[in-house]
Amino acid sequence: MSADRALLLGILLLLGAGWGITWPLAKIAVSSGYQPFGLIFWQLVIAVLLLGGICLWRGRGLPWGRASLRIYLVVAIVGTVLPDMANYRAAVHLPSGILSVLASLGVLFSFPIALAMGNDRFSWVKLLGLCLGLVGVSLLVLPGTDLPQAAMLIFVPLAMIAPLSYALEGNLVARWDLGGLDSVQILFGASLLGVILVGPLVVLSGEWISPLPPYGAADVALLAASVIHALVYAGYVWLVGRAGSVYAAQIGYVVTGFGIFWAMVLLGEAYSTYFWAAMAVMLAGVFLVQPRRKEALVEAGGLSDTAST
Repeated sequence: MSADRALLLGILLLLGAGWGITWPLAKIAVSSGYQPFGLIFWQLVIAVLLLGGICLWRGRGLPWGRASLRIYLVVAIVGTVLPDMANYRAAVHLPSGILSVLASLGVLFSFPIALAMGNDRFSWVKLLGLCLGLVGVSLLVLPGTDLPQAAMLIFVPLAMIAPLSYALEGNLVARWDLGGLDSVQILFGASLLGVILVGPLVVLSGEWISPLPPYGAADVALLAASVIHALVYAGYVWLVGRAGSVYAAQIGYVVTGFGIFWAMVLLGEAYSTYFWAAMAVMLAGVFLVQPRRKEALVEAGGLSDTAST
């Protein structure tokens, strides 16, 4: 293996490990009773500070024209607020490992949405991949699987809102002229707009989280997840530019694997044969659906997340 390929592989694994750990961190963050609006608000504030610093360092401004605002708004609502609310609600009730596996559905959901919007052409291979993904979900929710209580079944569709949102977001943005905006600028603008939108909601809902000490495990988890997500996302954008979207799309497998690994290490989760079978089937489906050539980044999972929280 050449030094350049080894470097790219190392970065891919590092980014996947970073994104994967955000799932158990989200589980820890909600364990103290923190509610979604409060968590999302501070996640967006931290993203604004980090991504704004990156834009400032790169000398890139932030356009605020009508077309740019439309992109920021879609990414803020469809790609951040809506999926994060679903993720945090689901994380209260579902094991972190199951959330990590369900997150890989974003690539599968993207295919039928792309067909409906005219962003892609029909493919039997991709249809097979979509079917495998549905089989994988079925294996996860069968009796005797990794859902400790049967009542948890109702929260599986809730956890599927996030990958569905990412797929919709990516397809919408793929149809629009980005006006020279790069992905870091888009996420920075969306995070800034998200702070403006979520700020009043977090106060009115009573879900405000004080930034003042004392700090517990949930506060540390929120801070760590927010910082990791912003930095890893910037690294992912760099990887797409350096190695191409097809190579970068493989991060979905790495994120899922590390998400399960971190859940086992940090949360002590253990899984049944059904779980491992479901993961194998779903990742096989992702392999069939993911882009084979330098296609739009939408098929790699959208702008916001491959496994965002």
